Amino acid sequence: MSAAVFYEVVGYVGSALIVASLSMKSILKLRLVGLAGAVVFLTYGVLISAYPIVITNVVIISIHLFFLRQLLGATPVFTVLEVRQGSRYLEHFINHYLDDIRQNFLPDFHFEPKPDRYRAFILRDMVPAGLFICDLDGTDTVQIQLDYVIPAYRDLKVGRFIYSSSSSIFTDDQITHVESPPGTRRHSQYLERIGFCRQTGTGGNDVYRLRLADLPGQAGRRTAAVSD
Repeated sequence: MSAAVFYEVVGYVGSALIVASLSMKSILKLRLVGLAGAVVFLTYGVLISAYPIVITNVVIISIHLFFLRQLLGATPVFTVLEVRQGSRYLEHFINHYLDDIRQNFLPDFHFEPKPDRYRAFILRDMVPAGLFICDLDGTDTVQIQLDYVIPAYRDLKVGRFIYSSSSSIFTDDQITHVESPPGTRRHSQYLERIGFCRQTGTGGNDVYRLRLADLPGQAGRRTAAVSD
């Protein structure tokens, strides 16, 4: 491979990474992929002595590093906002994200209000980053109906907060375990990263089960839980 062809390949790779970053729904992934693309494109500019390209990508790299430092360095503040039955915002939120929920996480999800069904938004720095719905029926096992995080905040921080003592969702001393349906492969992988284990449920179907005592007790700072 000649030097000219190699330089051209480097330029195409950098361009592809920058374009790919623009398609990322996750802010963190957008910044990381964009940073990688800018570094490669900077290298391309140096190789061909195109200094306007070099200067532009130095600026882009600085911008990405600045925002990555904010994303990764700051400790997010989480708030559990319990939602009353019949909330119009809850209805709009579910309808807005329903296709994403069914396609990527729980294909059979259907929300049905029930008196013993717990509903709460998980606010991350006061932004509704996730929605958690489960059944609290007085037994030692909580049945999860939905554990959903919007695309921009899928870095596991919301999930790790939910399943910790910091969230105060599972305050009843009687609750020892949490169960969730497997859903899609992506959802199963998320549950496994949180700490769930796949088991056979009482009805013979596979479920993911988590023992709360196995989890760490702290997952970030928390403000007091409130209700709408």
